[in-house]
Amino acid sequence: MSIKTYAMAVRDTIAAEMRRDEKVFVMGEDVESIGSIFGCTRDLTAEFGRERAFNTPISEAGFVGAGLGAACTGMRPIVELMYMDFSLVAMDQLINQVAKTRYIFGGRAKIPLVIRGQQGIGRGNAATHSQSLETIFMHFPGLKVACPSTGRDAAGLLRTAIRDDNPVMFFEHKALYATKGEVPDDPEFMLPFGKADVKRAGTDVTIVANLLYVSRALEAAEALAKEGISAEVIDPMTLVPFDKETVIESVKKTGRLVVVHEAHRTAGWGAEVAAMVTEEAFRYLDAPPLRLGTKACPLPFNVELENAATPQVADIVAAAKRVCYKD
Repeated sequence: MSIKTYAMAVRDTIAAEMRRDEKVFVMGEDVESIGSIFGCTRDLTAEFGRERAFNTPISEAGFVGAGLGAACTGMRPIVELMYMDFSLVAMDQLINQVAKTRYIFGGRAKIPLVIRGQQGIGRGNAATHSQSLETIFMHFPGLKVACPSTGRDAAGLLRTAIRDDNPVMFFEHKALYATKGEVPDDPEFMLPFGKADVKRAGTDVTIVANLLYVSRALEAAEALAKEGISAEVIDPMTLVPFDKETVIESVKKTGRLVVVHEAHRTAGWGAEVAAMVTEEAFRYLDAPPLRLGTKACPLPFNVELENAATPQVADIVAAAKRVCYKD
């Protein structure tokens, strides 16, 4: 084990996979000299050369399409988007081409393509650089969606994504890059897609969260424990495929569900989880499921307003107490 930041876990995993397989390469805006804005590709060009770690023009549709073409011909591209907000510039490529090409060719075409980058709040990056967009990509079959909440999870899920023969949308969080934790040194360390991680066991209420909100849910669980409420915190890790069995088994035990995410509450992925639990575990519920998410407004530039628009630890605590009828 090594202690690494989340950003270095991403960077070192990419480097290890590039050493292992010469078909792996990375491209994106500013990946060469500065290693992208958070250092996740730092020094890769120096080690592997500009043929395998190179800058692209400011044209997301163009280089996502190039990544798809390279994947179709047997390469394993990692396409970095400087902000995942910029995926919206490439939606035709992502939704009509990347997501559907393997299906169109009857499964015979492999698309080992990773689209990765950062998103989210925490730096006052305002309306078009702070969004959480993972929910959008759940809607289109053909894309896998990964959301690591720790450096360990980032390393294990990213290695799995790079070796997958299907396209993966890999969402990182800018506020997590500086966080530190233990990361396995094993070059074969992988985490399976579709297997949730129970970050904290509990008996009174199930809290499902992803990315930055896993740590906030754990902080809320600590506060709830002081009030005699035992919260189980589940990180789905991948939204597609989604480990519904772990969530349902937890709800059968606790009888209560709170889902919290940074994506907008309206039509967010929490609504899908709440619907799934209601359909498949209704008779175990002792209270209606609750969803927390960003309010229906663009993300403000002002950090105080940003905090007002997004769920805070106190909101998670209040929601858990509400479903436990202790508010």
